[in-house]
Amino acid sequence: MVAEAKKREIKEAYKRKKIMKERFKQEENIASAMVIWINEILPNWEVMRSTRRVRELWWQGLPPSVRGKVWSLAVGNELNITPELYEIFLSRAKERWKSFSETSSENDMEGVSLADREASLELIKLDISRTFPSLYIFQKGGPYHDVLHSILGAYTCYRPDVGYVQGMSFIAAVLILNLEEADAFIAFANLLNKPCQLAFFRVDHNMMLKYFATFEVFFEENLSKLFLHFKSYSLTPDIYLIDWIFTLYSKSLPLDLACRVWDVFCRDGEEFLFRTGLGILRLYEDILLQMDFIHIAQFLTKLPEDITSEKLFSCIAAIQMQNSTKKWTQVFASVMKDIKEGDKNNSPALKS
Repeated sequence: MVAEAKKREIKEAYKRKKIMKERFKQEENIASAMVIWINEILPNWEVMRSTRRVRELWWQGLPPSVRGKVWSLAVGNELNITPELYEIFLSRAKERWKSFSETSSENDMEGVSLADREASLELIKLDISRTFPSLYIFQKGGPYHDVLHSILGAYTCYRPDVGYVQGMSFIAAVLILNLEEADAFIAFANLLNKPCQLAFFRVDHNMMLKYFATFEVFFEENLSKLFLHFKSYSLTPDIYLIDWIFTLYSKSLPLDLACRVWDVFCRDGEEFLFRTGLGILRLYEDILLQMDFIHIAQFLTKLPEDITSEKLFSCIAAIQMQNSTKKWTQVFASVMKDIKEGDKNNSPALKS
């Protein structure tokens, strides 16, 4: 028994040493990458952003110190929002909150007309408490509670046609952790203005079905066995993809891993969101093949907490985003064309 205990102790010590060595190596890599991003890439952004060297470095994950800056540059500011414009809509949001608090309580909000999307300002309060609850920084009294409340409120006044939709708080929270308040709002508004995010947050069913149908083309191409297993249970992508896309994986994955997904999403665009989904399915393919409808849905709704960056990105890298000779954008365009012509392509997602 003593010998066995000694053996276990040596094994554990070796394991700890290995983890420390890997962590030290990772910190060294981050430090050297940070120097390259700050001194070489960021000062020459437009010239270097699409080079092979930068794309490869980007894939490995952005150093936290430059992450927010790179995200801002990659997302862009097509809406031409300024910090001053943010302050205008924030002032308007504060006026709305004041009038709501004087005329109604939170419980009265249930009867508000859906046409008045700005009324969702009050609903924001209910959702903030559910945002990264384990961090205790966005809840009432936390250091970032008021900032999150301000950004979501200002956005609701800026885009009353969209209003507040559950899931937005997670996206705003991730941006707040990496950017200053006004910059976070600018990135948030521009991010939500991208075609995929706009389709989901506006709950544009037709457009969402087109995304699901395109996803299924690559699902069948990459994971045919699992695809048929899902199909046998009539398990459609909306069951698991909606939550993943709504929060850009920030609710479904550990925060540090979600940030790395965001890194490459900012590089590759919407395609990477769906590639990540396929990477997750590939990672857990063997387990999912043993499950029925209910257990698959439950598993994908709450992914294992021990999911690692190395394993997931290895699986994502193995996913080929090319169907025959067509890439994601071409497949998406042909799906849209087929639907317009009334051809549903026998996609289970489109039949739902």
